[in-house]
Amino acid sequence: EDIERCIEATGVDGVMTAETNLYNPALFTGKNPNVWEIVDDYLEIAVKHNTGFIHVKAHVFKLYNITFQIKHHLRDLLANVHKVQDIIDAQQIIKAELIDDSKKEIPDIQVQRVETCKNFKHFPYWICQPYFRSTRLEALTGDTKKVETDMEATLQAERKARKEAKRLRKAALFQKALLKPAKKRKYASCMGCKQNPKSDKCVHQMCKRCCIVKTVEVIVDCEQHNVMAKSRYDRQNAKSRENSSDNGAQMIDPV
Repeated sequence: EDIERCIEATGVDGVMTAETNLYNPALFTGKNPNVWEIVDDYLEIAVKHNTGFIHVKAHVFKLYNITFQIKHHLRDLLANVHKVQDIIDAQQIIKAELIDDSKKEIPDIQVQRVETCKNFKHFPYWICQPYFRSTRLEALTGDTKKVETDMEATLQAERKARKEAKRLRKAALFQKALLKPAKKRKYASCMGCKQNPKSDKCVHQMCKRCCIVKTVEVIVDCEQHNVMAKSRYDRQNAKSRENSSDNGAQMIDPV
């Protein structure tokens, strides 16, 4: 009816909706079907097209939005499922209870916003209907200012509680770190000084300081510590031979 009035008053070609269709997919049919019928149809389509579990669960929650504001135990039932088949099983339980409620005379319970939907045709909670964003307190009291004040106080309290919980977690981790003994790695001692850890790839199994002394002493190379004493000695020896041959003198190798 709102759509028809909008088109008539403005002369537009159409009216676009978005989130409202998630709560009542039959919006443009002019009907308000039972919500469990729409959920049955949606689950059949979801299974047929192999829709992901997260998307199916979120969509079913949208369809049952008004219902779950009244039936909290049914909301908890659907919240604890982990597979699409679990949603189908939960749907049978929800459907049976809502069908039973629809046959009874129950008081008119409304969760919609009073001041924004006063002209809206109110339906029972098992009927597909648009959703007006509001809180339950606002719907019951109609006091928007009080609700905003209470919500701000609640948000501040939640922020404070989160900060305190974060502080306590950090303190607990710090205390645990203090009590936990530090791990000391065990190294094999240097074969020379017996104090510093040795290098496993060193040809002498020594630390770098001792390796330098030993390498020069025995004239060998240690690639691990980059001490190339033998290579340097060979280069110097070859250079000496070249100089001797250029001068016509015979080179005498050291004993």
